[in-house]
Amino acid sequence: MDEEYDVIVLGTGLKECILSGLLSVDGFKVLHMDRNGYYGGESTSLNLVQLWKRFRGSDKPPAYLGPSRDYNVDMIPKFMMANGTLMRTLVHTNVTKYLSFKTVDGSYVFNKGKIHKVPATDMEALKSSLMGLFEKRRARNFFIYVQNYDESDPKTHEGLNLSRVTTRQLISKYGLNDNTTEFIGHALALHRDDQYLNEPALDTVKRMKMYAASLSRFQGGSPYIYPLYGLAELPQAFARLSAAYGGTYMLNKPECKLEFDTRGKAYGVTSGGMTARCKKVVCDPSYLPNKVRKVGKVARAIAIMSHPIPDTHWSHSVQIILPQKQLGRRSDMYLFCCSYLHKVAPKGKFIAFVSTEAETDRPEAELKPGIDLLGPVDELFFETYDRYRPINTPSSDHCFISTSYDATTHFESTVMDVLSMYTMITGKTIDLNMDPSAAGIAIE
Repeated sequence: MDEEYDVIVLGTGLKECILSGLLSVDGFKVLHMDRNGYYGGESTSLNLVQLWKRFRGSDKPPAYLGPSRDYNVDMIPKFMMANGTLMRTLVHTNVTKYLSFKTVDGSYVFNKGKIHKVPATDMEALKSSLMGLFEKRRARNFFIYVQNYDESDPKTHEGLNLSRVTTRQLISKYGLNDNTTEFIGHALALHRDDQYLNEPALDTVKRMKMYAASLSRFQGGSPYIYPLYGLAELPQAFARLSAAYGGTYMLNKPECKLEFDTRGKAYGVTSGGMTARCKKVVCDPSYLPNKVRKVGKVARAIAIMSHPIPDTHWSHSVQIILPQKQLGRRSDMYLFCCSYLHKVAPKGKFIAFVSTEAETDRPEAELKPGIDLLGPVDELFFETYDRYRPINTPSSDHCFISTSYDATTHFESTVMDVLSMYTMITGKTIDLNMDPSAAGIAIE
């Protein structure tokens, strides 16, 4: 605490730990502090006793659920795209050597009251129960266009400038109906609402290509992978990376009060009567509540079950997207399920989550469409948390604040926030245009 650092990082959430690792590799002298006694912050994973303490107070978990230590229940449940930005960041930093993964069995979409497998290629489109015969042919032609599209090769553009043509215009060129457009936009391109339809189509095409590349990466039933023992393994892995490059870690540091000079610039952090000095501070919104504003709220249900989600072909791990229009909502709802095969529960037990951007103050009622798809549950927990976005000017106060985690069940928006913060802090961008398949990744 009596030294001076280039950067002090407050909070050991995933975003903060990724930044700590990246900055340490770059040669920054980093001090990483957390008021908690564990890694992960809001993105930690809890055992059964910790889960009960958080949601049920002094009650004890029932014995029939099995040993507490066998549970790793994520508080910010998300999957990783196998060819996505987080995976590329793991490969870039060689953090994959600290982790083992398992593919996610299935990717589904909710349509007209039923769960359907998401078609991601021209051949899957021909087999999909989501579309009639003629619509399948039109969808197949659209998928072939997307698969062949190469931004650097005008011959693949078919005369379309996707930087100007909107997604709505591109899809209408292929005559696709609203039903097909919905699963393409929400279950393949993973947009959260329908704003994308009026925006340049290039982003949607890139998202679809990443989905397809992720799907073929490990030849699994979905484009997603997930770390064994839960997502808290990710911030710990980046913490190990930071430590390997000289980063200093201090947990259980109460208060962590930021110090500002007369010009409003952060110059250090005080804890336990001692002040560590620094040039810049990185933190999550909870450390600087006066420099963030509320931008939304996430509603989430956590379920412990003794079976997979029905109608998913007995998949032990699965994502189901419920598009907004199917529910009469303004934003999508997400189901996420994993099991003892991912080392997050005892044998025979499954952990499922239902998440959405809250539109009311009644999470139980709001999440009911997703919960109804789960079948019988052993235990069910509800929570809501506010989402915050920084409103400060980092160049003026030297404070770099992350944005709260959204309701999506994949990490793309999370990592884009991290990479944006990294560029603000260092003035550099990270080249992630490598081939992730070249890295040795432990997949079980």
